[in-house]
Amino acid sequence: MSRPAMRLTRELVDRVARVEADEGYEAHIEVFSEEDYEEHLGDFLAPLAPGDPVWVFAYGSLMWKPGFAHVETRRGLAQGWQRSFCLRITRFRGTRAQPGLMMQLDRGGSCEGLLMRLPPGGEADELRGLWRREMSAKPPSNLPRWIDVTSGPETLRAIAFTANPAKDNYACDLPLEEVAQTLALAAGHWGSGAEYLLHTVTALEAAGIHDPHLWELQEMVAERIEALPSVNRF
Repeated sequence: MSRPAMRLTRELVDRVARVEADEGYEAHIEVFSEEDYEEHLGDFLAPLAPGDPVWVFAYGSLMWKPGFAHVETRRGLAQGWQRSFCLRITRFRGTRAQPGLMMQLDRGGSCEGLLMRLPPGGEADELRGLWRREMSAKPPSNLPRWIDVTSGPETLRAIAFTANPAKDNYACDLPLEEVAQTLALAAGHWGSGAEYLLHTVTALEAAGIHDPHLWELQEMVAERIEALPSVNRF
């Protein structure tokens, strides 16, 4: 029996669509320099032997907007990791006045996503852009790790960007109602939280992956947008 259509639609997302000015980071936050990025990436890749394949595990926005070349895609399951809107943000899809939430890979449960293999010989070049996209403040809220991901009979080592519980903007175990309300209202210079959720659930379903938690969340976000006044209050 097929599932009903998503309740969160492009039309609903457009009701809360806006682009907020980027206020940047607060003065006390240190950001990565170009030298920092190169050193961090070099240290991360140092354990690899020549010719080792490099996989990236995509579980959220990298599924629908990877931003790097890849030569193979497989479905994969990461045990002991789960999708979670546990990163409170005041940039990108939120502001200082109305913080948003971004999804991360956090400890617990399991997570099905896509494994993407980088082109042989060009892995470092592709990862340079990814490092800059996923990390900016020091220490990073998005920690790159090597994790085990099963794909069919194989277990592959893959790069995944994971939650950093040591950061003060790590917000685990939030009530689903709070997550839904935040995603329905928050936006930043990259767009809205509702748009991010729509793209992610759509990409998962297109890949044949059904996430019951995100499916329930998109229904709750849609319900909250539907309840907003018809005149855009933003």
